[in-house]
Amino acid sequence: MPSFSVKSRTNLNQAHPDLQVLFNDVIQFVDCSIICGYRNERDQNEAYDKGFSKLRFPQSRHNKLPSEAVDAVPYPIDWNDIKRFQNFGKFVINRANKLFKEGKINNKIVWGGNWKTFKDYPHFEIYKS
Repeated sequence: MPSFSVKSRTNLNQAHPDLQVLFNDVIQFVDCSIICGYRNERDQNEAYDKGFSKLRFPQSRHNKLPSEAVDAVPYPIDWNDIKRFQNFGKFVINRANKLFKEGKINNKIVWGGNWKTFKDYPHFEIYKS
């Protein structure tokens, strides 16, 4: 069974408890890495400057502790395999919906791959209405 690396575990431990429950569930089925949880001001603004985020610090869901967002990717990482990212994202959202319906997480989860204009395939966040 897959398991998280120390780095992925550290990143996930910075995240909202619902995201922790979700990805601790996901890792039982799919090998993945949590490449980002919390982002400080320098890291968030660097992500913005490089075009990886549309938000400057402190507007991102990554900028709170615990973070309300994580960036998770299927492992091993192949940034050019968009179809694999799409399949992974759909799997994660299906698991999130299941866990929400079962009352194991308290919030719905949004996937950046479903956004209309800026596709952010690694991004998963707590839904805020």
